[in-house]
Amino acid sequence: MPRPSDAMLALRKTRAAPGLELLEVPPPPPPGPGEVAIRVAAAGICGSDLHAYEWTPGYEFMAPHMPVTLGHEFAGHVTAVGPDVAGFMPGDAVTAWPTIGCGECRACREDRRQDCQARRILGLHCDGGFAPVVIAPASACFRLPDGLDPELAALSEPLAIADRAVETAEIGPGDAVLVLGPGPIGLGIAWMAQHRGGRVLLAGYRDGPRLDCARRMGIEATVDLHDATLEEAVRRRFGDKADRVIEATGAVASITEGLSVLRSSGILVIAGIHSRNLDLPVTTMVRNKHQLRATHDTTRAAWPRVLGLLADPRHGAALSAMVTHRLPLREGLAAFELARSKGAVKILLRPGDG
Repeated sequence: MPRPSDAMLALRKTRAAPGLELLEVPPPPPPGPGEVAIRVAAAGICGSDLHAYEWTPGYEFMAPHMPVTLGHEFAGHVTAVGPDVAGFMPGDAVTAWPTIGCGECRACREDRRQDCQARRILGLHCDGGFAPVVIAPASACFRLPDGLDPELAALSEPLAIADRAVETAEIGPGDAVLVLGPGPIGLGIAWMAQHRGGRVLLAGYRDGPRLDCARRMGIEATVDLHDATLEEAVRRRFGDKADRVIEATGAVASITEGLSVLRSSGILVIAGIHSRNLDLPVTTMVRNKHQLRATHDTTRAAWPRVLGLLADPRHGAALSAMVTHRLPLREGLAAFELARSKGAVKILLRPGDG
């Protein structure tokens, strides 16, 4: 039976349990003050989306907001602007920082919405981009550089996360950088670290397809830890311990393993989301002067840098190798299962494909 002309498909989290539903829902209302409506060209499946799908510990915060349309990595074209919006008009190609601050706290006043303790996330707290149209604050939107394909621009959010992780690690030219975990965020981190002049080693475990993707992206050194120990791989690549370690696995054991190959006074950055607590060898850390840092979300300054990289034909081509599947939104449930199986690296869903 054909759907009503005013209905649209959306991939939604409807209950506090594993699973998602592909539903017909009414289109959103017109954008309100300070908002824009965006017709979504493509939206990427993120690790956070998989956690929500599987209903892993740490995502209980979503329950009061259900039903909610997932999808926080997206780009498209403005279709309408609300009152008081300046700087955007229908037809503009844009992406959006999905973090929405309260607008009143100190962090928001200092333009650090990522630190707002009352922040909401498009696609987690309120409707996101796994639908043909999404409403976003104009203050969170960034116009795409001329010539940048909106589908490719859907990578800007995870790459902005990667950019922030590299900033947090203070990576500079010549630094020996170990990245643990070749998922999309780890791939982005490894690429960004290498772009900034770091000597990078990207490590995975039984991650052949993702490590192959890393090599297509131009990441110079990879290792599958099924074939070598981490200590052997680090020494072979760097001749010594690593200056920086960035963990993007979501496995707590990776943090202690990373510390074991980090030089004295080195920095380890945790970027993964973990469902278990960490037991730290604190005395060893103190004696080694190890610095343990955490990174999450991104900053406003990251977006222009990332969009500039994507718009550069050479860099854009390398980064686009991360996208292994482009599927219509109507195949979204199968796409999530594919992502769970590690049969894909980055999947983009296209709401406009029918």
